[in-house]
Amino acid sequence: MTRNSREFSDEVERDGIENLRKFLDEVLEPEIRRHGEVFIPKEKMIAWSRQLSDCGLLNAPFPEGEGGLGLSWRLHVQLLEELAYSSGDLGIAVLVNASAASMLSKLAPERLRSRYLPGLLRGEIFASVAISEPDVGSDVAAVKTKAIRDGDDWIISGEKTWITNGEYSDFIICTCRTGPGELTHILLDRKEHPYEVRGIQKIALNGQSTSQVFFDRVRVPVENTVGDIGSGHRNTLSLFERARIHVAAWGYGLARRALTESIKYAVDRPQHGKPIAGHQLIAEKLAVMATEIDAARLLTLRAADMIDAGLRCDIECAMAKWYGTEIAVQATRQAVQIHGGNGVTKDFIVERLAREAIVTPIPDGTTEIQKLLIARGLTGVSAFR
Repeated sequence: MTRNSREFSDEVERDGIENLRKFLDEVLEPEIRRHGEVFIPKEKMIAWSRQLSDCGLLNAPFPEGEGGLGLSWRLHVQLLEELAYSSGDLGIAVLVNASAASMLSKLAPERLRSRYLPGLLRGEIFASVAISEPDVGSDVAAVKTKAIRDGDDWIISGEKTWITNGEYSDFIICTCRTGPGELTHILLDRKEHPYEVRGIQKIALNGQSTSQVFFDRVRVPVENTVGDIGSGHRNTLSLFERARIHVAAWGYGLARRALTESIKYAVDRPQHGKPIAGHQLIAEKLAVMATEIDAARLLTLRAADMIDAGLRCDIECAMAKWYGTEIAVQATRQAVQIHGGNGVTKDFIVERLAREAIVTPIPDGTTEIQKLLIARGLTGVSAFR
């Protein structure tokens, strides 16, 4: 990339981030705060998603011919950070829609891409990616949901859990066992191939939908296969690279909001004759929070640059996801401590941020899984089995 093209790219990034930040501050976050932590109806979620799409979320890194903006994954993770700063609920909903869009763009036949991808990138429809099961979390190879071939159809039976956007989903991309040692991704349209959805209540992030999904001998055309038959395990691992850097940005976006609130509180709150920001132990907490957030962002942007360059980056993505989500837990915990008794009341946002941050190390492979992936990449020796 030439110096001029790099400068142009930097300018596009700055403009996109500034425009989104202004929209979130002036329009969307006030609406989100008025709504509260209760479940967001699909109609409202679609309205907000359309507005976010206008700001580059969902569509930034996809080709213009598919309804995208032809920009970078680097920009997209920065936009997601801004969204997470304002709303963890919207951040995770957008994250999963972007993951589904990536699968369609990269793997789906033209018939499915042209039918679902444009609406997904415009924020008009919602998708779920169904991998986890009650007895299957990080071990993708152990998926039990079955798809049995019957002529030109698959017959799908099984159960998925922890499925983001489940109650909103217009379609779902389901990881199914299609033979011994063989996994395949299959797209089910909710109207044409009905599946049952039940919401799950959690410690936080209940504004968006996390669900159980049940398939009872659902008949789906074989032409709804996403990717080659039997390629599901390999394709899932590739999908995780993009998903993990977005989860990382979601995490340190929450942490950055915790830092902002903590700085404001530490400057305004007097104790022993001066603002608490002037006490060494408080100052140390703020310095550590800021440094760890910047480090997490740099790890993530490095991985995003590698994805944009077409380079393998499973280790780098695992590092980013591990660090970006764990510092979210640490930073929000320290934010509560800085706020003292006020930090555990509903009057201050850090109470909610701390509950939301606890969730971030779990999706798309726990912190423990990320460490095993990094070690395997370094040594060539797997500790999984």
